This record gives sequence, C-alpha cells and structure tokens, in this order.
Amino acid sequence: MIQTPFYLIDKAKLLRNMQIIDRLRAGSGAKALLALKCFATWSAFDLMREHMDGTTSSSLYELRLGREKFGKETHAYSVAWADHEIAEAVGYADKIIFNSIGQLERFGNQSAHIERGLRLNPRFSTSGFDLADPARPFSRLGEWDAEKIMGVIDRISGFMIHYNCENADFDLFDTQLGRIEDEFGALLQKVKWVSLGGGIHFTGEGYPVDRLAARLKAFAERFGIQVYLEPGEAAITNSTTLEVTVLDLLDNGKKLAIVDSSIEAHMLDLLIYRIPAKIAPDEGSHDYMICGKSCLAGDIFGEFKFPAPLNVGDRISVQDAAGYTMVKKNWFNGVNMPSIAIRELDGSIRLVREFGYDDYASSLS
Repeated sequence: MIQTPFYLIDKAKLLRNMQIIDRLRAGSGAKALLALKCFATWSAFDLMREHMDGTTSSSLYELRLGREKFGKETHAYSVAWADHEIAEAVGYADKIIFNSIGQLERFGNQSAHIERGLRLNPRFSTSGFDLADPARPFSRLGEWDAEKIMGVIDRISGFMIHYNCENADFDLFDTQLGRIEDEFGALLQKVKWVSLGGGIHFTGEGYPVDRLAARLKAFAERFGIQVYLEPGEAAITNSTTLEVTVLDLLDNGKKLAIVDSSIEAHMLDLLIYRIPAKIAPDEGSHDYMICGKSCLAGDIFGEFKFPAPLNVGDRISVQDAAGYTMVKKNWFNGVNMPSIAIRELDGSIRLVREFGYDDYASSLS
C-alpha cells in the first residue's frame, strides 16, 4: 500500500484523451504538442509520445525537459529570453517563438539556424479570469500591430496565437478564428505554420471533435500552413487523482475533515482561482468540509457530500489533479510532497517517485 498523499495517474483514462487527440490529428492534419506548463510528469510520456507530436515550453528548463524526456518536435517559447539562456535554448529547440519584435531582433543572429516564430496577440480571448487573460489591457503577451509585424515577416516562418482558456464552446472558437482570419489574413498568407495554442477543451464530454477537425483543416488549407495545437488540460483532464487520508475530524459549526495534504502546496491552481476541488461521486447525506493540513486558514479543498460518516483513516480521492497542479506543487509549511504513482493499463499500480526531507532541504540553502 502506497503511503498517502500521492498523485495517481491512470493510464487508461489518459489513453482516452490520447485517442481523441489521434482523431483530431487525423481529421485536421494539425499537429499536437504537449504544453509542459500544464503537465510535465515525464513518467507518463511513454504513453503520450505515441499520440502527440512533441512538446511546447515556456522556459529554458521546460524546453530542456521536453527535448530530453519527450523528444520529437520541440517548440521553445518564453515571455523573455535572457542573454545567458539563448544559446542553450536554440540548441534544444526545433522552433523558437519570440514574444516580441524586440526579442526577435535582439537574438536574430543566435537563432538564425532554426525556424523562428512570433507570438501574435489578437486582443481578444475566451478567458473569464483577468489573471489568466492573455488579451487583457496592456498585455505583455505578444505583438498585435499587423503593420509592425509585416516589417519583420521575412525573419519568421510562423506565429503562435494563444487566446483560448478552457473553451468548450466550438461556435465561439469558430467565430474567433474567423476574426483572426479576417484581421490577420495578410500575415498568415506569408508564413508556413501557425500554433493556435491550448485552452480548447476538445476532450470534454460532448465536444464536436469532428467539427473542430474540419474547421482546422479548412483554416490550414486557406492559408497553406501547418497548424499546431498545444493541448495541456485537454491532454490530461480527468486522468489523475490526488489520494489523501483523513487525519482528524472536528465540528466547529460544520463537520470538518483534515487530510494529509494541502491545497496551498499540492493543488495551488485551485486556490489561485478560488475553485473548489472535485470529489466523486460527491453524493449522500453526510456533509463535510475537507481541509488541508497547512497553517493557512483558507487551505480548504471544498465542501462535499459522502454516503456515510467519515472516520480517521478513510481514503479520499480528489479528482482531476494533473493539470496546473503537479507542476505547481511546493514545500509550503514543509508539508511533504505527494508521491507519484501510475496505474498501468493492466490495472497494476507502480510507484515512480517519492519525496522526503532531503528534497525539502535541498530546495533551500
């Protein structure tokens, strides 16, 4: 029995997402790159590599991890590359995407031997959170002036346009892609590839995958380009749980259950966006607030229903714990990081990583 807390990646559930990606790739001609900013647990790459075309990164370390652990096509993006990073970056990358014309010009000589792209900001997005909106006022994420971009078009071969965020609405995607075609068509005609980024929730239940494939194919054919997608959440959604154990029970006006994990340390993205965790099936007549063990007063997973009273020692599975969670785990309060385990396709569970005091101590100085 593996000691909780631990993340449990279920390969059968992961494979379901990969098969949808296969269907989308086959129907559209688009290539799919895993967005490492969302999920970088490389023990699962052996399965994902068979169904995806490579990785895309947001930093030098992500870029190196993608090259060394995933292989295949490697895209390098950073909001700003530092002088001391660029030589190493272009050594790992097949394509490097600059966030600004200034960076493209600054590192023109160092990057001349590989394909270069530029981030294009269409000035609209599907994000409902200002914190995550790449098209927010005064956004630093990409260039938007078509005339300025046309002045350097001979130095690049493609664009990255990241403007979707958990977008499960195909009609909205279709409309916004139409706006991009209308407003930036003259630029798109002059490049060889376009990445539409991530944030398209095409592995969600009921999503019209074939309509998306047809729309992407038409977009690619209209401009004579190779389309890339950068699925993060879509690649790993609903594939992973955070397994925790009840340590204590209180009743301070509500029934509280304290578990051996922490939302601050182990599911930080939920705390940032003030979103409750998910526990399945979340039904029954016994209500509990599930609480983390850190000293942060708001370290709360959420309020859930259970079919029977909870007891110390009970196991709880927190759902959908892969995207933007494992990459953000931290050592707050010195709470031990969850181990990482994988449920193989044959049902067996394999422990792939444990953390301990030495990991905590070595992260400091």
